[in-house]
Amino acid sequence: TGMPYEQYLEEQFYKPLGMKTFGFLPSTKNFSNNIVPTEIDTLYRHTLTQGWVHDENASLLGGISGNAGLFGTAQDLAIIMQMYVQGGLYNGKQYLSKNTVQEFTSVQYPANDNRRGLGFDKPYLKNDQFTLANAYPAPEVSATSFGHSGFTGTFVWADPEHQLVYIFLSNRVFPTRENRNIYDLNIRPAIQQIFYSAFDRSKQHDH
Repeated sequence: TGMPYEQYLEEQFYKPLGMKTFGFLPSTKNFSNNIVPTEIDTLYRHTLTQGWVHDENASLLGGISGNAGLFGTAQDLAIIMQMYVQGGLYNGKQYLSKNTVQEFTSVQYPANDNRRGLGFDKPYLKNDQFTLANAYPAPEVSATSFGHSGFTGTFVWADPEHQLVYIFLSNRVFPTRENRNIYDLNIRPAIQQIFYSAFDRSKQHDH
């Protein structure tokens, strides 16, 4: 394209989608003061990490990297995830082809017992056979669902079959990454499962 990665994303996706806070380097959008801190970094930066990418590798790359460093509100995340749910279509504009979205969100190597899509995580293979304690994410998500869980405590998951986008933003690593309660208590899938249980109750009432 002849333009920097972050500029292309801003011009082709974030801006036309109306995602006002979304992108790398939140200070460029006057958004830094709205961001909760992640971790008190005692090893690398020796300061409180706030408004700057938590991942050390992405930080060394200036905060713009393919592996980490995107900031935004839950509302902006919902926009782009809804676009994926709708097969690349949002507000009358086709941002990605339906085939591209389907390829990105499909399990690529099921024969190798590998559940991953292209850039997206997928439920465990045979996820519906597990209990909440052992499933990933919630046991009742559809096989077509997809999402991503972040090291700092973030989680986003879209389920086209149920027309559901679930977003959970937290700062698990504050004040330290040794805080593992979010994993030990299985908080993110547990909250997600509540929505599916509500769907089940709604179906029972319909009958």
